[in-house]
Amino acid sequence: MNALSIRQLRKTYKNGFEALKGIDLEVKQGDFFALLGANGAGKSTAIGIISSLVNATSGTVEIFGHNVKTASNLAKSCLGLVPQEINFNQFDTAKNIVLNQAGYYGMPRKLAVQRTEICLKQVDLWDKRDTMSRRLSGGMKRRVMIARAMVHAPKLLILDEPTAGVDIEIRRAMWKMMADVNAQGTTIILTTHYLEEAESLCRNIAIIDGGKIVEHSDMASLLSRLHIDYFVLDLAQSVITLPTLNGFTLKSLGEKIIEVGVPKELGLNDLFAQLSAANIHVTSMKNKSNRLEQLFIDLIDSKNTRENL
Repeated sequence: MNALSIRQLRKTYKNGFEALKGIDLEVKQGDFFALLGANGAGKSTAIGIISSLVNATSGTVEIFGHNVKTASNLAKSCLGLVPQEINFNQFDTAKNIVLNQAGYYGMPRKLAVQRTEICLKQVDLWDKRDTMSRRLSGGMKRRVMIARAMVHAPKLLILDEPTAGVDIEIRRAMWKMMADVNAQGTTIILTTHYLEEAESLCRNIAIIDGGKIVEHSDMASLLSRLHIDYFVLDLAQSVITLPTLNGFTLKSLGEKIIEVGVPKELGLNDLFAQLSAANIHVTSMKNKSNRLEQLFIDLIDSKNTRENL
């Protein structure tokens, strides 16, 4: 059984704007799935419909076989949602925020207390359980939202940009926590603008643009389509005139910094051999951009080019 099945989903708002144009999407049970798209692409509308916060114009959405329109309560019981915005009472404690959410799902008090403790410990906030939420850091507030979404043990968890605005250390800790939750059997759908996050965590991916799914693939297959990697090299000495290297493209980014396009069929050994022959010595190197980011840009640019022809 799929965790999520979407068929011909459309949404047209009263002003005539068509946010979704008949999308189809399936997410397998147990998957860690990335749903990516630029602002205004339609992913927030799709999430709103999945979580019953937005009414679809047409089409169907099923969560573990339960139709979100005709079997709303059963569908909602399978779903946990962590929205982008902090949307809890800032004057309540972390424990009460999670505990009250359990009550909304009709959970008996004893079980709700147990689940609250489990979830707050899972997000490493048990020691902050009696702290007023307004006194928590931004990263802690986002973890409270994750604990709140997990308290009723949903089988599908949607994380809408869960690490937005948090520092690198907290982001890495949240990555591990999300991976652990998925390893325990919870299906996760992740939206994020940090594309290295999607590449590191997710096994499958869909990209939405202009209300349409423009890519739906497993992550490994998608990344294998990238034929050129771009690297930034720091040089030991200034290079005034760039040499011509067989098979590689070079671009100056500064006196001691160059960008190199490396085709997969050539690789780095050939690059460094030619640089050494040209008496150019490299002190360090890094990827110019995340591989998924590069593919994302290429896909959107290709789609826009086809539409403008």
